[in-house]
Order: sequence, then structure tokens, then C-alpha cells
Amino acid sequence: MSHTDVERPETADVPASEALLVEPSRLSPTRRAVTTVLRSRELSIFLVLVAVVVLATSKNNGFLFSADGWRNFLLNPSILLLLAVGQAVVIITRNVDLSVGSVMALTAYLTGRLFIEQPNLPIVAVLAACLLLGAVLGLVNGALVAYGGVPALVITLGTLYIYRGIMLTWAGSDRINAGDLPREFLQLGTRSVLGVPLLTILALVVLAAVGYYLHTARGGRELYAIGSDPDAAVLYGLPVRRRLLAAFVLSGALAGLAGALYTARYGTVSSSVGSGIELQAVAAAVIGGIAIFGGSGTVWGAAIGAFLLVTINRALPSLGIEDFWQRAVVGALILGAIVLDRVLARRQARKLAESRDHS
Repeated sequence: MSHTDVERPETADVPASEALLVEPSRLSPTRRAVTTVLRSRELSIFLVLVAVVVLATSKNNGFLFSADGWRNFLLNPSILLLLAVGQAVVIITRNVDLSVGSVMALTAYLTGRLFIEQPNLPIVAVLAACLLLGAVLGLVNGALVAYGGVPALVITLGTLYIYRGIMLTWAGSDRINAGDLPREFLQLGTRSVLGVPLLTILALVVLAAVGYYLHTARGGRELYAIGSDPDAAVLYGLPVRRRLLAAFVLSGALAGLAGALYTARYGTVSSSVGSGIELQAVAAAVIGGIAIFGGSGTVWGAAIGAFLLVTINRALPSLGIEDFWQRAVVGALILGAIVLDRVLARRQARKLAESRDHS
């Protein structure tokens, strides 16, 4: 009997969800794709986002259909989306980056200072400088985590205060105003293309690039492997330190870019820029389905989580809900996402164990 004649366990009576888990090759590509989408966490979060928008619009038609309603819906989450994408990559490796708000503040102020001191400096050069500074600050975090062996929570909590202290020392009571910035640069935060804000397009381009890399590149898959089991990844010979370093560099670079675009969006920068936004980035990633224990989730989910957080904060006041309950709703979403993640993880582990017992 050849290896092709060996009897395989029947899956005719197995539900589609279990068949996808045990033997995905038994399903057609179309059915497998549809089943994957229907079972995805991202779809659930997206449906919650749609429900919030529909509810808010039914109470206040101007929420989405006013002159600025649609534009604000797309534009407001763009900065948080960039931070959430970088945060998602770090959390996938079973780490966290709490310094992104301070990095964003530094690069936002750097943007203003560059334009004040060099008025004719090309916008691309300023964006590149912010990306570079953010990447360097992320490199510091990554090096301490990957080579120092110190938990990322401790390292990035420390650099959060260090980078914020540098920002306060550098900026002092100084304030960047819109009059200090070139009109062309400010148009990055106001211009639209076919009804879609340019800032949102830039954020979506970054999202697509990072999402494609994680899904298709070997390095992206290795990040998931590291987050799933760091010790096993080391034993398998994966370049764990190098991948961790790259994850923190990416997070820092995106925070640097977010700082520059923040300046373009709002036109003013003070020493308080970015305070607390690092927690929003973590919340967006977790609500979007990134497992806090690493190894699973997608940046697409983190992006939807960013949209959901910003939309909730905008929708609840229009529904007459007090500030306390707005924060309570966000907290409940975070707790619900973590509980759901643990339930799904245990359910999947149980199904895998059962499939091995039946094989």
C-alpha cells in the first residue's frame, strides 16, 4: 500500500469551522476564504463599528452625513491608526511599547523646529527626519529588550518618561503654531483625494504595507512564531533578537511619522502632545484582536480597533452619554477582547487535541 492509499479520517460530518482547523486542504479555496472571514475576529469588530455608526447616525443624522461628518470619520483615527499598527507588531512578539506617545511628541516638535529654522526645507526631508528619529528611539527600546533581557513593559515605561523629559526640556513653554508652518505642509492634514482625506490615505498605505509583510514575508511569519513561543523560536534557530529589534524600530518609526502628521493635522504643538495616546494604541490593538500574550492577530484588526475607539469617543457624547460612561465602555471593550481571546485560544487548543486523538 502506497502512502497515497493510507486511509485518512473522514471529515464529511465535521463542521466547516473544524474542517478548516484540522484539514483546510479538504475545502475549496473559495469556501476556505469565506469561512476564514466569517470566523475572523476582525469581522466581529467591524460589525461593532458599523453598529456604533448606525446608532449614532440614527440619533444624529449629522454624525456621518453632515458636511464634515464623513471626513471626520475617516480623518480622526488616522494618527491613532499609525500608532496601533506599530503597537500591533510589537504585541504580536509578546511585548509592548509604551513610549510611542513620547516619541510622537518629540517628532511633532521636531517638525515645527525644522520648519522654523529651515523654512525652505522640503516636506519629504522633514518626514524622513521624523521617521529616522522615531526609528532611533525605537532602536534604543529594542536593543534594551532584545539584548538586555529586560521586560519590554519596564523598558518602555522608563523610556516613556525619559523621552517625555527630553521633550519638556527641549520645548519648555515654547509652542509651535500654524503660522510657523508652510501652507503646503498643513495641507497634508486638510487636503482630500476623491473625498478621502490625504492623511487617511497615507495611514492606509502604511497599514497595507505592514499587513502584506506580516502575511507574506518570512520575517513577518517569524514574528508570530516568536510571540507564540519565544523559547521554541530560539531553539528552532529563528533570529529572535533581530526580529524583536526590527519590531521596536518599526513601532518607533511609525510613531515618528505620526508626530509629523499630527503637526500637519492640528497645526499646533505643545509639550503635552501625545500624553496618554500610548494606552489608546494598546487598546486599539487589543480590541482589534491582537492577543496580549502574542502570536496572533492582524494589523487590519488593530486598524479597525483604532476606528472603533475614536468613533465611540465621538459618538457617545452625541448620544448624551456622560464622560464616565464613555471611558467605562472603552474599558469594557478591552476586558471583553481579552476574555474572548482566552476563550477562543482554549477552544482552539481543545479542538486540536481532539483532532490528534481521532487521527
